[in-house]
Amino acid sequence: MRAFLFPGQGSQAVGMGRALAAASPTAREVFGEVDEALGQHLFRLMTDGPADELTLTENAQPAIMANAVATLRVLEREGGVRLAEKADFVAGHSLGEYSALCAAGAIDLSTTARLLKRRGQAMQAAVPVGEGAMAAVLGASLDQIRALAEACAEGEVLAVANDNDPGQVVISGAKAAVDRAIAAAKAHGAKRAIALPVSAPFHCPLMQPAAEAMADALADAQVSAPLVPVYANVAAAPVSDPDEIRRLLVEQVTGVVRWRESVGAMWDAGVTDYAEFGAKLLGPMVKRIAPDATVASLLSMDDLENYAKML
Repeated sequence: MRAFLFPGQGSQAVGMGRALAAASPTAREVFGEVDEALGQHLFRLMTDGPADELTLTENAQPAIMANAVATLRVLEREGGVRLAEKADFVAGHSLGEYSALCAAGAIDLSTTARLLKRRGQAMQAAVPVGEGAMAAVLGASLDQIRALAEACAEGEVLAVANDNDPGQVVISGAKAAVDRAIAAAKAHGAKRAIALPVSAPFHCPLMQPAAEAMADALADAQVSAPLVPVYANVAAAPVSDPDEIRRLLVEQVTGVVRWRESVGAMWDAGVTDYAEFGAKLLGPMVKRIAPDATVASLLSMDDLENYAKML
């Protein structure tokens, strides 16, 4: 069995999509449709920067989606590989869940771009810049890191945001609380903790205003049953019902990205092959969760041509 995977924030970089667009009319069509949907020159920002503007959450989220979906569409249209025939499941990390839903036909491309633009704006607006933070805690168990967050909260918000793999958990919350946790990480059994270069504390209760904004946006969005089930971040389980998809996307804004559990559940369901579209972030996580898995990271035309031949 096989799963197609879609990356989250942090995979953006100036130059993304340029080579693919130069080589493929299908990719150019995707980038053009996203630009039109957003009423901005996002593709120009992706290829030429500046980096600080691309990194803004409201730009990074639709850009990462556009790059991942363009990569998949090239494989489908020019490689003759149909997702519905070759993938048993799709999954995405955080915003990548929207890419996965788009890839599986649950949400159209223009709607997905607009939803992610709104999501990015709402997440940034939920907490003033400088008041929230996130940190990656390495080399400790999920229970140890939950205890760390509880010990360092001191009445402020501090929570597990991403359970990425057996060696990496991300925490999120008030900046002072995150700083305390970074300082105390080794005492709680972690190898180290690293502050992340993010502009807001994602996937924690401070994002509740953004969750409410996305509930409104998703209520108005057309969501269909996906071609294949989508593993939802907050459920770590496959979903296909449009109303449940909407509910879980809202919950995801403040909830934990249960990536380790999602990959583990896919592996237990018989998924042995994983292909990541548009980045090389999720592949290493998958190998740490399921060491015997086969992982392909698809970014270039060569990657896609070789993968199509292999399938």
